[in-house]
Amino acid sequence: MRILILPAFAALFLCTAVHAQQWQVTRTLHIGGEGGWDYVTVDSQNHRLFVPRSTHTMVLDEDGKTLADIPGQKHNHGVAIVPSVNRGYITDGGGTGAIVVFDLKSYQVLGTIPALPDADGIIYDAHDNLVLAVSGDEGTLMTFRPDIDPKAGKVDKIELGGKPEFLATDGTGKVYINLEDKDTIAVVDLSQKKVIARWPVAPGGQPVGMSIDPARHVIFIGCRNPQRLVVMNTETGKVAAALPIGTGVDATIFVNGQALASTGDGNLTVAAASSGKWQVAQTLKTATGARTMGIDTGNHRRRKRKQSQQNQRRPRGPGRFGAIDRVGGRPLLLPGEPR
Repeated sequence: MRILILPAFAALFLCTAVHAQQWQVTRTLHIGGEGGWDYVTVDSQNHRLFVPRSTHTMVLDEDGKTLADIPGQKHNHGVAIVPSVNRGYITDGGGTGAIVVFDLKSYQVLGTIPALPDADGIIYDAHDNLVLAVSGDEGTLMTFRPDIDPKAGKVDKIELGGKPEFLATDGTGKVYINLEDKDTIAVVDLSQKKVIARWPVAPGGQPVGMSIDPARHVIFIGCRNPQRLVVMNTETGKVAAALPIGTGVDATIFVNGQALASTGDGNLTVAAASSGKWQVAQTLKTATGARTMGIDTGNHRRRKRKQSQQNQRRPRGPGRFGAIDRVGGRPLLLPGEPR
């Protein structure tokens, strides 16, 4: 498997041996562009990478070449794609908030849906055929169908009772959402359109990163203070492990039996279960500011982006993408961002 890391807009590739299950950096790509960045999203089917850059969203190929640049956002955060309807969706948290709908082939904007201020994390839930986005400032989960009218459509809203950051779905109609200010996970039942449980992340705190292993009913939560990778059962809310990680986590990923957490201090923590117990299997040095991730399941490449930590929250100029590879694995992608 190969992974890509995005620092100040160049790219690092990491690789591992199949049996060792270890990750290592193998390559760097230099990429330009203006603005800060947050989440990255991979279109594995078409080998595309979507990188929100504050006021515009870059579309890159797997070698870092810019294929398109989608303009017109105020303060973007994330991208969700739904190939079945040939659409992508960008959360724009600036002003009153919006969801920008664009065509996945032409990259032309089809319309803008009114949302809420600080529209942030966004994903697609195939089970319920819904696009899910959160508003941090408003404490709300927003949902809509992928085929929504891009010029006149409206989102449905579910109150969360805290400030959400990111989310994951289990494929059965439940959504797990980090409430950063409450140190809890909110569990939403989409059929009931309400929060049905709240689970503390202690001994972690300030949860931001989220990924899931639906087969084993486990979520992986990246916590900033205290700094922990929390492993939680999705049926009971019980914390199975709380592993040490670096400073400034922003994303976690689960792949091939391993949970990965990327942190802004330039570390990638890899955890795995041994005899039923989760433990740190590897800590890999990446690059300062490289703290968010995405996964490419199509060509076994993962990408990570970074920027100098002192400037993480401010828009910057040219930077780097880095990639981490693991031979024989499945692809991953990491960026590291200011917002």
